Amino acid sequence: MAIQWFPGHMHLTRQAIADAMGDIDVVVEMLDARLPGSSSNPLLAELTQQKPSLKVLNKQDLADPALTQAWMDYYSAQEKTAALGLNALEQAPVKRMLSACQQLAPHRGNLFKPMRMMICGVPNVGKSTLINSLVKKKSAKTGDEAGVTKTMQRYVLADGFYLYDTPGVLWPRIFVHESGYNLAASGAVGKNAYDDEEVALVLLAYLRQHYESSLVSRYKIKTQLPENDNDLFEEIGRRRGAIQTGGVLNRQKIAETIISDFRSGALGLITLETPTEYQEWLAVGHEREIERQCKKDEAAAAKAKKRSGVRHDTSNEAPESASANLDSTHTNSPAANSDV
Repeated sequence: MAIQWFPGHMHLTRQAIADAMGDIDVVVEMLDARLPGSSSNPLLAELTQQKPSLKVLNKQDLADPALTQAWMDYYSAQEKTAALGLNALEQAPVKRMLSACQQLAPHRGNLFKPMRMMICGVPNVGKSTLINSLVKKKSAKTGDEAGVTKTMQRYVLADGFYLYDTPGVLWPRIFVHESGYNLAASGAVGKNAYDDEEVALVLLAYLRQHYESSLVSRYKIKTQLPENDNDLFEEIGRRRGAIQTGGVLNRQKIAETIISDFRSGALGLITLETPTEYQEWLAVGHEREIERQCKKDEAAAAKAKKRSGVRHDTSNEAPESASANLDSTHTNSPAANSDV
């Protein structure tokens, strides 16, 4: 199942970002350190007009430290880009952020030429929590669900430093299937956009391959892990007491438990993708999109050809008599050809 979620206010956010970009010096893109590639919006490069970019890998306290460093190296190697690891609850992040931004725009950051930063990111990545830490008061609404912030807001971080906050925005079509599952597991998409059990099973498959010891430790599995993901899913349910009347497993509760344990960090320090893995997923996603577009274009061309053929056939009909002419006029009326 491909996971998609693009509520109406995100269209407005895209337009607001594009309209404001002319006055922005540095784009601060907040990423989830557990899924840096999947939480990076591919449309931002287009919307931000290639402005200098600071990639902030947030929630690094929940991510695999070695892979967080690998991702920061990956982004730092890109042109006009810097990377910074951060915990949204960090007490004094403003100094590190402002310093990183000034390195990207060295001639900004004073009363005559203020530094104007725009912070962007997918929903529920921790932007509002970070902003409250930056401005040292609770100014931005926070929540554990996607889509809390709905309007653009401006904050003064220090003399000569302005920060523009934008609502969390995804992209109209998530064409990397693995990214859809990872975003759902992290809470970046609305709950109605995915099936908990399916996301939990995909999450388990990755954890089994890369973080088996975390599963064993968290769920007290004393023997070898079941070979089948569904069997592992059910084993976790039995060990967590997700059993209904009659001994039937509560699959919804099991799925919610697994996803919650990942989000809270109860499973340990986990990152769901490496730079190499994401690049491979991205390549497959692009190929899939090309195929989808080709099929769409072919279907549209076939439909247009069929319509053209119907119009051509009816226009060549010649009445043999006044009566035939009357019949032809009737059959070529809009009402008669409403299916064309």
